Amino acid sequence: MSKKRIVVIGGTAAGPKAAARAKRLDQSAEVTLLQKAPELSMASCGYPYYVAGSVGQRDMLLATPAGVVRDPAFFAGAKGVAALVGTEVTAIDRAARTVAWKRAATGETGHLPYDKLILTTGSVPKVPPIPGRELAGVTTLSSLADADGLRAIAAASKGGQAVIVGGGLIGMETCEALVAAGMAVTVVEALPHILSFLDPELALLVEKHARAKGATIVTGVGISGILGQDGKVTGVRLADGRELPCSLVVMAIGVAPNVALAKAAGLTIGATGGIAVDVHMRTSDPDIYAAGDCVEVQNRLTGKPMLAPYGDLANLEGRVAGENAVLGDKATFPGTIGSGICKVFDFAAASTGLSERRAKEAGFEVVTAVNASPDIPGFMGAKPIVSKIVAEAGTGRILGFACVGAGNVNRQAAEMAMAILGGLTVDAVAMADLPYAPPYSLAIDHAIATAHIVQNKMRGLMQGQSSVAVKARLDAGETPFLLDVRGPKEFEEMRLGLGETLLPLGQLRKRLGELPADKNTPIVTYCKVSMRGYEAESVLEAAGYTNVTVMEGGLVAWPFGLEK
Repeated sequence: MSKKRIVVIGGTAAGPKAAARAKRLDQSAEVTLLQKAPELSMASCGYPYYVAGSVGQRDMLLATPAGVVRDPAFFAGAKGVAALVGTEVTAIDRAARTVAWKRAATGETGHLPYDKLILTTGSVPKVPPIPGRELAGVTTLSSLADADGLRAIAAASKGGQAVIVGGGLIGMETCEALVAAGMAVTVVEALPHILSFLDPELALLVEKHARAKGATIVTGVGISGILGQDGKVTGVRLADGRELPCSLVVMAIGVAPNVALAKAAGLTIGATGGIAVDVHMRTSDPDIYAAGDCVEVQNRLTGKPMLAPYGDLANLEGRVAGENAVLGDKATFPGTIGSGICKVFDFAAASTGLSERRAKEAGFEVVTAVNASPDIPGFMGAKPIVSKIVAEAGTGRILGFACVGAGNVNRQAAEMAMAILGGLTVDAVAMADLPYAPPYSLAIDHAIATAHIVQNKMRGLMQGQSSVAVKARLDAGETPFLLDVRGPKEFEEMRLGLGETLLPLGQLRKRLGELPADKNTPIVTYCKVSMRGYEAESVLEAAGYTNVTVMEGGLVAWPFGLEK
């Protein structure tokens, strides 16, 4: 029996994983990996940290945990895979089952036959057709070459001005990198707030933190052009006419699937623009698989196709494609719930599942809650985190969770990702048995406490609103009685400054006469994180007040200005 010939196109994440998996499961297979770039298996999610200098050596982005650089010699020796770098695939002949390739350095061309082909062609950065995009000083951060160039510019531009177009994951991570390099950075985001995978309650907290670290954040407006002189960038013009001077523009408005080869070969392209694949990662051609940023996958909560250009998913998809290419279609990739995390200065921002906005767009009726608390006990060096949970109103099934702050955000998001994948309800998570010790968690873990809050709301034991919802009421001209139930010292140190009344919780029962006489008066109670605010609501309702709302997350979750 002849050896099976497996050809993989693309060498960043999904491709190397697919090639290694295929060879591991069929040592007799001839596995060839073709990569246009000169490097292989790049840790592309580490590019912003390389730009900032926190990743000191370039090879660290290309190395195994043991420090071995994953170059063609490594793939040949350790993996048994023939990896050809600097080799671009220019066409796929499905009838002949061959791929045409070209080496840019030498001009050499050739054809390579395959029995099974795996496409992992990744993504390309979105660059809108705006005037000036060709100027020197305009760049993206989608390749190691981009990262090399941006690192050099940042090192030579201390004190200079940079504009980042796009406030998503890469945009905000690049913002931190350039601020660390000593540049004055402005992030321009056309949407109402940065990090669109978050709802406003949490995204505005990250914006507030980034501003406190020296970044300028401009939201709700895009750019109309890039200004230049003598072929170099001198600034950007916003859609509202404002001009921002700068010598560097980083385009970070997202990526699009790189489907040029697949489209030219006649493979089916999905509604989202990615290559259409089934659960086996097989394309419309039974001899061709695809994985990574170039494909569309199913959202496990909505059942609809989506793009999910994340390195972890690329590896999982590549693993499935590589296995099925040699063993037949047995392995499956069930889709994604859309988990992600990024670092923004001293904050982390993580989410899993659906935000409230996306859940409603998908047709779900939801109930939500915001929670603010430390990640671990104060005597162990606690750091604050703020989270939001999204649950299906009728069933209590958890649909989404997001968490931001200086504390251990990743643990909370990982816990809730598994809850969502398991189809767990709020009631189930409210009694989750998780490992506990003071260095690692609160006695009632933050994620469980968040479930408790939404559980209380669903049972009618608590009426709550987020700080953003309370602010919207005030901006609309409503005048609820704002009741701060913290202590006097806390009040002196920090307060809303919006005409609130201070009545410490310990004195509340004795001082009910200081509240509005009309017990139908709208009252908003809160404290630092609103645990005392919830207690106050219970006291007031027992005293006959009928319109009491807790401001969820308290002052810690208030993303607007405070009076100090």
